[in-house]
Parts: sequence; structure tokens; C-alpha cells
Amino acid sequence: MKHILIIGGGIIGLSTAYYASRRGHRVTVVERGDATHDGCSFGNAGYITPSHFIPLAAPGAVRLALRWMKDPESPFYVRPRLSAELLSWGWRFWRASTPRRVERAAPLLAEINLASLALYEELAAEADDFGLQKNGLLIVVRSDRALEEEAHVAELAHRLGMPAEIVDAKGVAAMEPEIRMSIAGAAFYPRDACFAPATLMGSMKRRLEERGVQFAWDTNVTGWRLGNDRVEAVRTSRGDLSADEYVVSGGSWSPSIVRGLKLKLPMQGGKGYSLTLPHPPHKSKRAIILGEARVAVTPLGEGIRFGGTMEIAGLQERVNPARVRGIVKAVVRYFPDFTADDFRGVDPWYGFRPCSPDGLPYVGRFARYANLSAATGHAMMGMSLGPITGKLMSEVLSDEPPSIDIGMLSPDRYA
Repeated sequence: MKHILIIGGGIIGLSTAYYASRRGHRVTVVERGDATHDGCSFGNAGYITPSHFIPLAAPGAVRLALRWMKDPESPFYVRPRLSAELLSWGWRFWRASTPRRVERAAPLLAEINLASLALYEELAAEADDFGLQKNGLLIVVRSDRALEEEAHVAELAHRLGMPAEIVDAKGVAAMEPEIRMSIAGAAFYPRDACFAPATLMGSMKRRLEERGVQFAWDTNVTGWRLGNDRVEAVRTSRGDLSADEYVVSGGSWSPSIVRGLKLKLPMQGGKGYSLTLPHPPHKSKRAIILGEARVAVTPLGEGIRFGGTMEIAGLQERVNPARVRGIVKAVVRYFPDFTADDFRGVDPWYGFRPCSPDGLPYVGRFARYANLSAATGHAMMGMSLGPITGKLMSEVLSDEPPSIDIGMLSPDRYA
């Protein structure tokens, strides 16, 4: 049995703690926030997305991003600034945005998303206390051209063994009779699912506490104590903490956590926003993505959540009103029975998605240190890939071969 110290209390850190503790390891989770931490794992869409097998770095992504940069309300925005890290990240993103790279990454993303879905089903079978909804995902679009593009992606999904179908506007209306849409049609992915993310986080914490996992809240990592090729301790605002294995799961803060270790972990925090209406005028039965606008729609009990935008602007703790307006305008375009007044007085939530340059997470051990690993960089798929990342990391930490080949996810791939 080992003592494993995990830096980061988001879904990736908690999932790693859960599966490591199930293997008999003693686990401590160090978190910069408090027990009610409202990080990126709490206010997002709560999607499990086998449909998202195309990485963020895809052909045409750079061209589309440059076009969107002209509009501060667009789905994607990069705040121009002099930053060597941003320039380096952008260069690597551009180099990764090739058909060959997507062809290599897509089967892996599909495999780990489906594996994570199976683990969520196991968690729900033990105690469905996080509202798992397994009724699929609709990606609705407003133009015939966009529908043709979705049909092409659906064909790729079929090649990967994933069910997908194109549905016309009348078919979508039959599937979602309670919410009127102004659309041309949709792609439907029946294997996708959703849940209430904050409820899941509460459930995971309870499960970990029952397993004896220790938490160090309000604890910042300030450095490391090293010896030869190993980490001897992590320095924190509450003193040095020692363990046998260390896992960096700090989300968008992971690069700063490993600073000083002579490691390269390129990442940008992609700020996303969400607005949750507790009593909406209309509500969908299942998860919906407003395709061209890149806005996610999640039914949450009696309420509904709208989340989206990707803002690369550094880790700024402030709300950009233009990004929020973009979400509201998109909702009104797709759902004509909603108005901007429905969102009046609703406080926007935001969180930072940890985005690697190639759109793939970092999962596995660093070569430089025998007992230091990374489990971070999941971008918009953190909630979706939480359980499988935790399971794979528990295998790595137990010195076992991972049940899925994670060579493409190596944290050393930019070393």
C-alpha cells in the first residue's frame, strides 16, 4: 500500500483518489480552495460525451478561431496580449490541428469516453445520487450546411462503432415537445449522458470520506523538495507534505504547480461561463448543444443550465459581460420562446478549462521523477473523463500496465 498525495480537488483529482483508495492505497487530497470550492468541476454542463471524439485542435479550428476573434460575443475569443506561453501554446495548437492528428486521436477519445460512461453507470448502480440521465445528446443546428457537417461527423462516429443519427426539425420537435426550436435539424448521439455536476462532486466527496481519504483544504502548493530522481515532499502554505506518490491534478493551475521542476506542461485556461435558470419558461428532456453557437444546454431538476464560450485570457477572476451576452443571444436565436429578460438577475458562473495544445489530456508519470504523475488538461471533457482518468491513474500508481494505452496522453510529450 502506498501513500498517494493528489494536488487538486476537482473531478479528476477526486476520481483518482476514489479509484486509488479502492485499490487499498492511503490517499490525501490537497486543494487550494475550501470544502465548498466552486471550481471548474461545479458549474459546467455535466456531460458524458462519447460524441466528442474530435479534439479541440482540429483542421479548420485556427481559421475559425481567427474569424471569431473579431467578435467579443463569439464562441471563442483570445485576448491579445504579449505572452510567450500563449504564443508557444498557439503554435503547438496550430501544428496539432491536422487531419492525421485527428485520425490518431479520435479512436482514443471515443474509447476513453465510452469507458468513462461505463464507470459512471457503475457509480450510479452503487448509489444514483447525482442524477445520471442516459437519454442521449442532440446537437442542433440552424443551417443546412451545418447539418451536412454534422452528418459527416456522424459518419465518422459510425466508423468508430458509435451510434449516431441525423434528425430533421420535425423529428427533433417530436423528441423535445416542450421546447420550441428554430433549427434545420440535429445530430443525435444516444450513448451520451448528463448529470448535475455539483451534486456529483458532493457525492464523490462523501464516498471518499467514507473510504478514509484525507483532505487538506485552503492549502496552496508553493514548491517541492527533491532528492535525486524523486519528489521527497511538496511544500505548501501549511508546511511540507510527504507521500510515496504525487499526482498533479490542478486543472488550469497545473503549469504553475510544476514550475521549478524543469518540466514542460503547456496549457491555457479556457474560461467558460454558465447561466442557470431555476424556473425556466420551457425545459428540454435531454442534453442539447446549440451547434454553431457552441452552447450546452443541461436539464437540472426543475431548472435548466446554459453554458459555453471559450475565452483564452489568462486566469483572470472576473466576468466578461460580452461572453455572457453571447450565450443569452444564442439561446434566444435557437429557442424563440425564451427572451433576454428570462436571464435578468441571473448571476453568471465561470470556470477555467485546462486546455492542452493538442486537445488531449495529460495522464501518466513524468519520466524525470519516478514518483510524480499528471492527470490534467482535459479541457471541456473533464467531467466526462473523470472516472476513466481516475481508474487509469490508479493502475499507474499501483505499478500496473494501464487497461487502455495512454501513450498519446504522456505528460512528457512536449518535453
